[in-house]
Amino acid sequence: MDTSLSLARGTAAPASIPAGSPRVGGIERVADDKAMLRAAADLTRDLVKPRPAIYWADLIASMVVGYGALAVAATSTSTPVVIVAGIMAMLGLYRGLSFIHEVSHMKHASVPNFRLGWNVLVGIPLLTPSFMYEGVHNLHHAKTRYGTVEDPEYLPLALMKPWTLPLFIVVSALAPIALLIRFAILSPISLLSPKLRTMIVERYSALAINPQFRRRAPEGEAKVYWDRLEIAASLWAITLIAITVTGVLPLRAFVTIFAVASAFAVLNQVRTLVAHLWENDGEPMTVTAQYLDTVNVPPPALLPALWAPVGLRYHALHHLLPGLPYHALGEAHRRITAELDALSPYHKASYPGLPGLVSKIARSTMVRR
Repeated sequence: MDTSLSLARGTAAPASIPAGSPRVGGIERVADDKAMLRAAADLTRDLVKPRPAIYWADLIASMVVGYGALAVAATSTSTPVVIVAGIMAMLGLYRGLSFIHEVSHMKHASVPNFRLGWNVLVGIPLLTPSFMYEGVHNLHHAKTRYGTVEDPEYLPLALMKPWTLPLFIVVSALAPIALLIRFAILSPISLLSPKLRTMIVERYSALAINPQFRRRAPEGEAKVYWDRLEIAASLWAITLIAITVTGVLPLRAFVTIFAVASAFAVLNQVRTLVAHLWENDGEPMTVTAQYLDTVNVPPPALLPALWAPVGLRYHALHHLLPGLPYHALGEAHRRITAELDALSPYHKASYPGLPGLVSKIARSTMVRR
């Protein structure tokens, strides 16, 4: 859901820009690099077909690890066991949840029933049904919307005040509570109030970070699917509260579950923080400029496979080729890197790891215009 706050703009400047570069709204105007765009498309034409076996095996394995470790963490009386199991549960569930990104991009016929399976295994139990990303994330990829006020997944964080970054991270820890309230309380009540229902649909039915974003109400088949998922998520949320209040689910287990959920919500928010450089101030950008404002964290770094799973470590490449399945991004990156010379802007979107990216964005908020 939309868990963002209205974060005030600061007066920070973007990263260094060559003198004399043309600017629009204070940001460097980058022309499209046609050689890079052509190479990216030509070298990956044979990689566009999803492989259902990989999707299903990866998702099922992630949830077996996630739910299994969560059960151990919620029932064990050994503190070391609880900690280790909690970390494993967080990573497994986080990886499974990250498939919502693939669900929002895929043609559902290419991986039959995967959207349904994902919602049953992940979306409904974790109170993040796929409708909260479908129809939202695609707006982030619209060439004329990226980085503008119409982009639900963009805030110029690098241009804001320094205190916005820790707030951006800390607020995500409340996401599990917000989702429980949204589905167990607000969703049923909104059936009695058209005004509340409109507010729920517009403001609390999207995984967005832009507080100005307002979602349109679904129509036709999308509305039917939305309603079914929302009913299922609401029933599960109400059941979760009921079994906790009546003692069927011990309070300690409930707290453990929510602690793990908060942990992977924070981890995802950290990943979101470093997914872009956040240096655009609202003006439309070329595809190359959008690419350079986005981040790849390729091998040899190993940890990004944990904090940016399911292909998210190749986020910049994904913006160039949003139709590529996650399991093809590594090979696509290797091909494009080998083909393009060292001066190509393609190489400028790759970074060695998380600490440097966090530091870069933090420094940007502290530089005054």
